[in-house]
Amino acid sequence: MASTQFVAPLYAPPADLLTVDLAALFPELKGKRVRGRLDGNKVVPYYTRAELPADTAVHGKEIVWIDNSFDALMLEVQGSGQVQLPDGTTIRLQYADQNGQPYHSVGRYLVQIGALTVEQATIPGIRDWLLAHPDRIREVLDSNPSVVFFNEAPLGDPNRGPKGAQGIALTAGRSIAVDPAWVPLGAPVFLATTLPDTHLPLQRLVIAQDTGGAISGAPRADYFCGSGPQASDLAGRMRQQGSLWMLWPKNLPIKNQ
Repeated sequence: MASTQFVAPLYAPPADLLTVDLAALFPELKGKRVRGRLDGNKVVPYYTRAELPADTAVHGKEIVWIDNSFDALMLEVQGSGQVQLPDGTTIRLQYADQNGQPYHSVGRYLVQIGALTVEQATIPGIRDWLLAHPDRIREVLDSNPSVVFFNEAPLGDPNRGPKGAQGIALTAGRSIAVDPAWVPLGAPVFLATTLPDTHLPLQRLVIAQDTGGAISGAPRADYFCGSGPQASDLAGRMRQQGSLWMLWPKNLPIKNQ
């Protein structure tokens, strides 16, 4: 329940969210789905982040309320995570669906309006700016119309990562999220980059095990740093240039998803 402390809801999928499988009408669009809602007898785009609170279908769909709106957004960007409740117990949230709106980076928005430089637009930098401008939190978060919906999943071993798009628990330092249109899920990839704010090399074999709206349509990867304060700090500063080499058997066709 919302309170003066717990202000940011994380929702289960609402009943009015429709998923349209385009392959049912156009076989050449296999794997392509759109989200929407009914307005009379028409399917229209689903509500944006700014519009969603007014939708009565999400009322009662709150799985949990947390005490920081930016942290709620970051959990949506990650697609899954753990939330510690006031009584000390921990629950695991897993990606369930998305509202179908495009993902827009709030860091890029702050750069575009001149609030931060590109170098300052890291997660710690964004967090500090929002703390200094609490009256603009809603404006900044609503610049990203995309909303992720969750299911509560069994916690299991809290030291293990969340399940990725393959249904397999992610491994800290060895799992990456990709756009399957560029890299097939399950493919081994050699990653060569550097650690944030240093010239120390980060070179290792990783596995493409997850997807994410923030990396759709781009030949890039999100590196899974793990859980806890140190992992959060590393992930918040991770915005490195680097190279990716996908390892694939010679002459075997690549079946992108």
